Amino acid sequence: MAAVERTPLVDGFGRAHRDLRISVTDRCNFRCTYCMPAEGMPWLPREDLLTYEELARVARVCVERFGFDGIRLTGGEPTVRAHLPVLIEKLAALGVDLALTTNGATLRLLAHDLAAAGLRRINVSLDSLRADRFAAITKRDELGRVLDGVDAALEAGLDPVKLNVVVMRGVNDDELVDFAAFGRDKGVEVRFIEFMPLDAQQAWTNDQVVTQDEIVERISAAMPLEPVPESVRGSAPAARWRYLDGGGEIGVIPSVTHPFCESCDRVRLTAEGSLRHCLFATRELDLRALLRGGASDDEVADAIAREVGAKWAGHQINQVQFIRPARSMSQIGG
Repeated sequence: MAAVERTPLVDGFGRAHRDLRISVTDRCNFRCTYCMPAEGMPWLPREDLLTYEELARVARVCVERFGFDGIRLTGGEPTVRAHLPVLIEKLAALGVDLALTTNGATLRLLAHDLAAAGLRRINVSLDSLRADRFAAITKRDELGRVLDGVDAALEAGLDPVKLNVVVMRGVNDDELVDFAAFGRDKGVEVRFIEFMPLDAQQAWTNDQVVTQDEIVERISAAMPLEPVPESVRGSAPAARWRYLDGGGEIGVIPSVTHPFCESCDRVRLTAEGSLRHCLFATRELDLRALLRGGASDDEVADAIAREVGAKWAGHQINQVQFIRPARSMSQIGG
């Protein structure tokens, strides 16, 4: 059988897309205040979720037809979906850079199995190093398990292990230096994320955003930093700084104050099979209907290409024309 010719997936602004974010479930074992209501959300029925075979098929089309070279699994919380290593193994067979974002609470149980299945790197979401504050943010008293999960990921040989910290003014911004020191001590890279308008309560305001400039200034005052050359960043969402003493790096994802839309190479697949060309997209493509309706790989690829071709220039946060997505982060996938 002749190999399928790869054609870059390019939108109307000339951006080539090579990174697929797959949400494997909308469910989560935490109730982070900026992500979902404390009482939770109505979960998708099991039959509405894409099967592992369907997820792997979309991924294969993106890799074989468009040359995608990166896949990240998200949720909700991806580790709450049963038999996750089975999906990891299917995706690892595609030969891509395969990563996972998790809250870390179950990593002590899963890290070695995930690594054995082909996972190579992992991001752990962690917004406070203080037990009482962690419980207030997540509505779960699980800080010890998350920190143990970070250790388990390191022991399993996952590399790199990164921490994702959503920085919120008046909530956890007094822990910036604590997180930086923790990362240096553990040998993990901390990525600070500007608070974005994707909270389920829709209570986000701009004055809650701790900016990239402020984050870097406050950490550098305690542990001097210098920027990593912008040329090294490429299409990665995080701008990076390194410690002058050689003690590692930090990253900042400045979606609000320094948007990186012009270099975005990502598309997102929700747990029920909707393709989104932007985290803040106000439209979606129902791939599940195509997959379950007997569509060929060519038809799936054509539909993806049309949707990405309609991608906008950027999300326009803080501008009068910004339209907030109807769905929260837990429903879209990180």
